[in-house]
Amino acid sequence: MNLLRKFSFPLFCISKRLSLVFSLLIEDNSTKALKRLVSFISSLVLLTACSDFFEPVESTPEPTEYSYNYWLLQRTYLYEDELPQLDENGDSVQELYSKLSDPFTRYVPPSKSEAAITQINTSIVPGDVGMEYETFPQKEYPLVIYRVYPNGPAGRAGIKRYGNILDANGVDIVGENALGVYDSVLTYSKEITLTVAYATDTVSYNLTKEDIYAPTVFIDTLNGIPVITITHFKLNTADQKNGSYGELKAYLDSTQNTTEPRLIDLRNNPGGQVSHCTSMADLFIESGIISTRTTRDLSLEGKTLYRKKSEKAKSGDSGEKGKFVLLVNKGSASCSEIFAAALQEGANIPVAGVTTYGKGIGQSTWKTMDGGLAIITNWEFLTPKGNSYHKKGIIPDYPCESATLTCGIEAIQNYYGTKAYTKNISTFDKEPTILRRYQFEGGSIENSNF
Repeated sequence: MNLLRKFSFPLFCISKRLSLVFSLLIEDNSTKALKRLVSFISSLVLLTACSDFFEPVESTPEPTEYSYNYWLLQRTYLYEDELPQLDENGDSVQELYSKLSDPFTRYVPPSKSEAAITQINTSIVPGDVGMEYETFPQKEYPLVIYRVYPNGPAGRAGIKRYGNILDANGVDIVGENALGVYDSVLTYSKEITLTVAYATDTVSYNLTKEDIYAPTVFIDTLNGIPVITITHFKLNTADQKNGSYGELKAYLDSTQNTTEPRLIDLRNNPGGQVSHCTSMADLFIESGIISTRTTRDLSLEGKTLYRKKSEKAKSGDSGEKGKFVLLVNKGSASCSEIFAAALQEGANIPVAGVTTYGKGIGQSTWKTMDGGLAIITNWEFLTPKGNSYHKKGIIPDYPCESATLTCGIEAIQNYYGTKAYTKNISTFDKEPTILRRYQFEGGSIENSNF
């Protein structure tokens, strides 16, 4: 588009003058030689009249990576009062972003942008066996298998949950740095032999690492109560076509006749794609607003555009008639809070636990001129009833001192009268610190141009 603006006037001028020359030739009845002479002279006179073609005005400098990011921030960054402090003429893009107060607005250099895009959009775990872990320092072998991905090497090998890892490739997994030792073995070896101890036996497994699409929705049963754990909101997951939304919808569709109460565990979910957390919330809401956002956006003409948009629910989904309690903690953030607020106000689903993180803002992403990635805060989200929760969080209806599974089960008893045993639920009944070997990007993200 810049090239078109740069050359449009000269091209127009030349075409206009040439058309006049040709018209003179057609109308002239003189000899061929005279016609040629008239044409030549006319062309010179008329073309030189386009003074900005032969004597162009000073051209606009070609944009740089710095100037492009400066331009983008000026037009989209949510906190406009900070923009005057940015230097229009600089050379360090990272320094440009560092002058802004918002920690979620950031620049990813070209060398890391593709990895960042993959991390934002997918749940791919590169080079892994497909398990999640917990550590118990009081145990001789503290690393315990907490989850096994069904479609990963560990799942196909039949590894079960809750076993203690004794060794990996002959290296004992002991001591306070057990996870670090285990990670080291997995990092530098493709073929992995694990020895795992269970309550009644010890089993060895031979595994080959591979890139895995991790699930983001897990289903457990705790004392007869189904627990739906949602770890992220991703475009591509174990359901590579429909992502986190597809995982949750498949479960709800398969259990649509269930009348028993269920617990939705959103603890430590850092967020993800806005399109997924809103569409997943829609599975529980019959009608009305899911979420509202105010946006400082970029128009097609490159100008700042202020918008307010509300996502509205459609009826007929399989979660609308169910009984649920949502469990949250301080680690439930961003897109998780969009989901939690939608269920709380839009579907009257009780929220239990502790107040959430309080990130009621979101980011758009732009691929930059040099192939970097600009991640810029340009939205603020409101609950279905129009309330802001930024820096406040979503306040539980059933507050607990600690957001444990026991808290969630007690909330189910309180709201639905269901009798469930809550004593000694599990050795894992604490606010989760599940250890993954690969950390996924969180936030409330929407892709703009990649």
